Amino acid sequence: MKLKAHTLTLVVLIAIISILTSCGSKTSKSKKWESLLDMNLSKWDKFVGVPHYSVKLDGYEKGDGTNGTPLGLNNDPLNVFSTVEMDGETVLKISGQIYGAVSTKKEYENYHLRMMYKWGSGKYEPRADAPSDSGILYHCQEPQGAFWNCWMQSQEFQVQNGDSGDYYTIAGTGMDIRSRKVVKPGAKFNIYIYDPKGEYKRFKSGEDGRCRKNTNYENPGVWNQLDLVCIGDKSYHIVNGNVAMVLERSVVYDKDDVATSLTKGKIQLQSEGAEVYYKDIEIRSVSKLPIEFFSLEN
Repeated sequence: MKLKAHTLTLVVLIAIISILTSCGSKTSKSKKWESLLDMNLSKWDKFVGVPHYSVKLDGYEKGDGTNGTPLGLNNDPLNVFSTVEMDGETVLKISGQIYGAVSTKKEYENYHLRMMYKWGSGKYEPRADAPSDSGILYHCQEPQGAFWNCWMQSQEFQVQNGDSGDYYTIAGTGMDIRSRKVVKPGAKFNIYIYDPKGEYKRFKSGEDGRCRKNTNYENPGVWNQLDLVCIGDKSYHIVNGNVAMVLERSVVYDKDDVATSLTKGKIQLQSEGAEVYYKDIEIRSVSKLPIEFFSLEN
């Protein structure tokens, strides 16, 4: 009798393990990460903007960095975008010498994008004396170079020394963000800071197009992790595991100022006057906020 009970228990345990393994396998498959980075940048296109007057480059029209004729698609004579090997890892190097971006060849919707970044030492005009700057542009819409002859119409997850996690509208987009207004005498623009308990405000190109993160979560001088989660028309800007901002009702405006939902598009990583390195660039499909961020949502 005892032997039969033991055998039955064993059979039940094996059945449970089999079910859990099966479920785990399906879960793993549905949440599989896709690497977006290889030495050949095979999953990206390059778009290089207008060389600044200070750039040493013969045979091309120059300008102030934003106005003029861009070098264009996959024309990168100065290797603004390249890959290098660091500690045995493939790393994307963006020199910052000319404004522009690498763009994913595919469009993405409902995803979790993650990567690591670290600043280099190079600084260039017209931002040679400004904070090191780059950015993740998402829900990007053609054509290339729609904004400043270098970036697509998009939403921006700002990557800037001291300001990583901020939001910018790019070329006619908008988001609703809970925020509070900070009054600073003499300030040229209104200053809004993300506040999970604040009132919703529509941030729109040309009208308060920036919202600042609530806290500086960047660690200077080392690799920092960025996570961007987009679900429907909602997105999360996450810096080093901290939710810097929650954004809702992503839209794009047409020439008549009519808004339509904006939930998918290509992804761009900016060159904006500063040397920056990106690695471990991965993406996966999601239908809800990943469990590791549940406790972080405000």
